[in-house]
Amino acid sequence: MKKQITRIAFITMLGIAGSTLSYAQSSDEETDATNKEGKNETLTKPEIVGFENQDQTWQNGSDRRSESVLQTKYFTGSFMFDGNYNYSFNNPIDNTVVGSTAMARHNEMNVMFVGLGGDFNYKNARARVMLQLGNRSIVIPRNDYSPYRGQYQLNDALRYMSEANAGYHFVIGRVPVNVDAGLFMSYIGLNSYYQVENWEYQASFTSDNTPWFFNGMRIQIFPSSKLKIEPWIINGWQSYGKFNSMPGVGANITWCPNENVKLLTNDYYGTDAAMIPDRKRFHSDNSFLVRYYHNKDARGISQAAFSLTGDLGFETGGGVNGFYNSDSAKGPAQYFLSGMIYNRIWFNKNRFAWTIGGGVMTNPGRYLVLYPTGDASPLPSPTDPTKTEGTHPFSANPGDQFKGWDCSTNFDWMPNQSLTVRLEYVHRQANVPYFAGHGGVTSPSGYTTTPIPAGWAPDLVKSEDRIIFAILFRL
Repeated sequence: MKKQITRIAFITMLGIAGSTLSYAQSSDEETDATNKEGKNETLTKPEIVGFENQDQTWQNGSDRRSESVLQTKYFTGSFMFDGNYNYSFNNPIDNTVVGSTAMARHNEMNVMFVGLGGDFNYKNARARVMLQLGNRSIVIPRNDYSPYRGQYQLNDALRYMSEANAGYHFVIGRVPVNVDAGLFMSYIGLNSYYQVENWEYQASFTSDNTPWFFNGMRIQIFPSSKLKIEPWIINGWQSYGKFNSMPGVGANITWCPNENVKLLTNDYYGTDAAMIPDRKRFHSDNSFLVRYYHNKDARGISQAAFSLTGDLGFETGGGVNGFYNSDSAKGPAQYFLSGMIYNRIWFNKNRFAWTIGGGVMTNPGRYLVLYPTGDASPLPSPTDPTKTEGTHPFSANPGDQFKGWDCSTNFDWMPNQSLTVRLEYVHRQANVPYFAGHGGVTSPSGYTTTPIPAGWAPDLVKSEDRIIFAILFRL
């Protein structure tokens, strides 16, 4: 989600696009020839290639590889592993992490994500399938209410796929157009779904509270080699199904005037409040990335870059009123404002890197806040959707305030383009009790089998400090 990427030259021929792969490239050559009679004759110009010859391996949220070792004529394979050990200084007794899509368990080694799949292509027909295993297959879809509408348990059927889509690559004149349908990663929030592509492990509130996936249709258009326009028609905001009758609509526009600058905007409109069809959501996500130093052969500083992201959004109708509080039936303000900034410096021919950054968020109504888990969860119970999972749920009513800020710094060792070993320190703060304290969020003993006695409540606190050790592998 939440999330766009390096265009790798080895698959540009058919534009196998996802959040980690390339765009279209023609096999024709542009030639101005003179025939035997001496007349100038211009042959067919080649198809435009999206972001042709641009090095985007430095970008936050992008594939840092320059090649793949799992490439064949019709299939380019992908394997990813994301594991972490993280320790919260709050030391919750139930070992549960609250408010993160990157981590699930405290003071344990976690297999967060194992991805297996790749890209298929045959005569301009194209497909991408990435299967996912690990904790993220449970953590990411947890705020999706849409499977409670109707039958067939969409969250169970689709949770083990991070991407599954197929389509066709058209060429209109010189302009490549990709039309695909299925399950895609979201681009909102700059960070990639895949941690191996991100500068930081624990995403700032801006990325972690915006969608990681879309289910629907996208059209990718490349009017020039530096510009991509991508309309969407999708089921909704990080939802496998629809919440109401209206689909979500949106678009991504990415402009890279050169390989050192990237600007993008992602905009979305839909009805994403369960059983409240009059409530409309708008969201705009905008990022600016600059590589301001580059000397790839330097043994000292080899490159340096920063990323800046700003988001604004709101919900209106159905008892809430966007950016304005109202005493009438329109209700209180319900909006989202956030920003994040990161700076990264690479050393010793890009074998090491240091990143520092953070962000802020305010979200009255808490409609995009990642809800606490366990007995603090306000989500519907799997056995009874009319009741919440927890007996002491974290409230998310119109007018409820939530403000948060975070900062982090990390150091990466990257001996080759496939492996990243990361050590990261994170501080997160909220204006209300939100993170797991020492008492945890599950029960007095920390076990789900322990009955919850009268008077016990989840231990939520306003801040947390955390150390993360991660191993990220990609082939």
